[in-house]
Amino acid sequence: MSAKFHIKRGDIVEAIKGRDAGKTGKVLQVLGAKHRAVVEGLNQIKKHMRKSQDNPKGGIVTKEAPIALANLKLKEAGVSEKRLAKVKDIKK
Repeated sequence: MSAKFHIKRGDIVEAIKGRDAGKTGKVLQVLGAKHRAVVEGLNQIKKHMRKSQDNPKGGIVTKEAPIALANLKLKEAGVSEKRLAKVKDIKK
């Protein structure tokens, strides 16, 4: 049975802790087993890539790393207006 999270793919979230606190981005992927999410523009890391057929130049690539769900706050629900209204009602 999978757990239910306050954040889903497509939502706009804000980081509330860490070096990216205050920044917003769109959720690209939710990793349920690890309680983490990959958010566009947040938690950027630099990965050193070896030359290969997929990446003929190699070099250093910047990409998003997963960030803990506890460090994210929902700004806008991307799925539907009904879900956003439900979240706002819960907060009241």
